[in-house]
Amino acid sequence: MKILVTDGISASGIQTLEDKGFEVINTKVAQKQLENYINDHTIDAITVGNTTQVRQELIDACPSIKLIACLGTEMDNIDVDYAIDNGVHVVNSEDASATSIAELVFAHLFGMVRFLHQSNREMPLEGDLSFNLLKRQFSQGIELRGKTLGIVGFGHIGQEVAKMALGLGMKIVATDTEVENATITISFFDGQSVNFSVKTQSLNDVLSKSDFVTLHLPAQEEYVIEAAQLDKMKDGVGIINTSRGSVLNEVDLVNAIESGKVKYAGLDVFENQPTPEIQLLMNPEISMTPHIGASTIEAQERIGVELANKIIKLLSE
Repeated sequence: MKILVTDGISASGIQTLEDKGFEVINTKVAQKQLENYINDHTIDAITVGNTTQVRQELIDACPSIKLIACLGTEMDNIDVDYAIDNGVHVVNSEDASATSIAELVFAHLFGMVRFLHQSNREMPLEGDLSFNLLKRQFSQGIELRGKTLGIVGFGHIGQEVAKMALGLGMKIVATDTEVENATITISFFDGQSVNFSVKTQSLNDVLSKSDFVTLHLPAQEEYVIEAAQLDKMKDGVGIINTSRGSVLNEVDLVNAIESGKVKYAGLDVFENQPTPEIQLLMNPEISMTPHIGASTIEAQERIGVELANKIIKLLSE
């Protein structure tokens, strides 16, 4: 079996495949050359990230493909239903990146409530001449402990966020269309653990109760958070989106920031990737990262091994 790793996979993932006798071709192939490469080398499976497109035309043109593996939870670049309908397995990593995404949520949260995203811009420019002025400007930070975090989407990632929030002493409320109850287990370094039972609530209840709202949803055909939902939130709310650009209406978000309804916003994903709107990029109230939620060394190692094991299981049957 030949596996084309076009968007990269961890060394441990490659080793796992090779140990089971798979031939791994670890090379970046340009999109326009992908069809010919797959057919010329009779590729059985392909692993892709967010950039490589695996659409109906490619699936039809490459009959040797038996499996498509996606490096992450997002599969917007793959015609998943069409592939499955035509007998092609489609797999992704469901759990491997949950911790890294959850930690990025809190990187944004800690940064926002202490104005780090603004201070890091201003200190190199004004720190030598206006140190005391900047000190006063950024002296009204708040603590996360005791605040309420609303989690919209309570799957693997949302539950990992809940663990970290509870560990910090935050209150949590969660909503999900499929998850009614979840047990959150917080494990400590000495082997002890604590269980928390969480019952999900309606979206409106979560939005109205939360000091901060974090979004962990799959791609949507319509916005989940736009003007009507923003109006239901507390004044001065903070919003984090590390899931999909299609979940949050960015125009309504900017308007809410300008009106003072939203005080903090942290974005790792954007509606127009890889060219976010200039109104977002230039807004000093928004903490931004370039879609790096799953981009830690540890997560990439876990993703590689998780996908390798799924590939082995499905193609060895």
